[in-house]
Amino acid sequence: MTDDVFSPLELRDVTARNRFVVSPMCQYSVEDRDGLATDWHRVHLGSRAVGGAGIVMTEATAVEPRGRITPEDLGIWSDEHRDAIEPIVDFVKQQGATPGIQLAHAGRKASKSRPWEGSEPVHPEDGGWTVVGPSDEPWPYDEEPPATEALDSEGIDEVIESFREAARRSREAGFEIAEVHAAHGYLLHEFLSPVTNDRDDEYGGSFENRTRIVREVTEAVREEMGEDNAVFVRISATDWLDDRDSWDVEQSARLADDLYEVGADLIDVSSGGIHPAQDIEWVGPNYQLRFAEQIRNDRDTDVKVGTVGGITSAEQADAVIRNDRADVAIVGREFLRDPYFPLHAAQELGREDAVDVPVQYHRAF
Repeated sequence: MTDDVFSPLELRDVTARNRFVVSPMCQYSVEDRDGLATDWHRVHLGSRAVGGAGIVMTEATAVEPRGRITPEDLGIWSDEHRDAIEPIVDFVKQQGATPGIQLAHAGRKASKSRPWEGSEPVHPEDGGWTVVGPSDEPWPYDEEPPATEALDSEGIDEVIESFREAARRSREAGFEIAEVHAAHGYLLHEFLSPVTNDRDDEYGGSFENRTRIVREVTEAVREEMGEDNAVFVRISATDWLDDRDSWDVEQSARLADDLYEVGADLIDVSSGGIHPAQDIEWVGPNYQLRFAEQIRNDRDTDVKVGTVGGITSAEQADAVIRNDRADVAIVGREFLRDPYFPLHAAQELGREDAVDVPVQYHRAF
């Protein structure tokens, strides 16, 4: 029988009830700037679980304080952060969804204001911090960027250990999936791309060296999540910078197999974010699906592949799975518009049998 978007997804001992994934979406809503989960996160994540999603993923959750995109980001760099988010994880599970967390470090794109406040650099005197990257070259802001430090070998080891400890806390909190964020111009992507990585040590230069930190982080996260839980890695399939030496889909396909060998179960395929000069050809329905499909077709392993970007309708999400173009449909903005997207999709597609509508909502369905 052909899989559809309502088919369960089995990854190790984790079974997601369907192929709808709530994409990690930053909420920038930790008003106390301490990284601790709030009622906003409980309602945001919990409502998508009630709404029928198979996997509910947190926003980019910082593995250390300087890894936050903004001071208002979620974090998991201490046991206090684990304890704050654990009740949310429990609620997501109670609604039948699989809880996932995206572990992230923003690198040189850290320490900036929220999008609705301009996304401008936040300097230490205003609550920001010194940011880090593969080199000391800062993100090219229009105004003065925060100070950027190049990570030395000891600093890289500390970053890897931060991901490891974050994965341990995630498992202890009850998360069944941990996703390594290696996309969108943040720290791990900065190591992958020749645009931002000009190092001449074991973490720069060749493909093997540029991808080393992502492999080491993924391996550490796998070790801490254990053999029963799942590990995803989000990548940018292309930098959208064809006029220079940059990261592309061919390298992404090669990396996907390498990550599978160190413990990744699924590659979450996005794109862009490494430099503001990126030239995205077109944005619309399934605009990144071709990258996921190419990686899926070119893989030499059994790694699963997910697609994100421009998925806005039930038929569209279903077709991605039915036509064997990706293993999951990762949905962002449509879930912001409609927390109950999977329940409405089941009605639209005549698959009411495939979803469990909460008894409190039966009268509406």
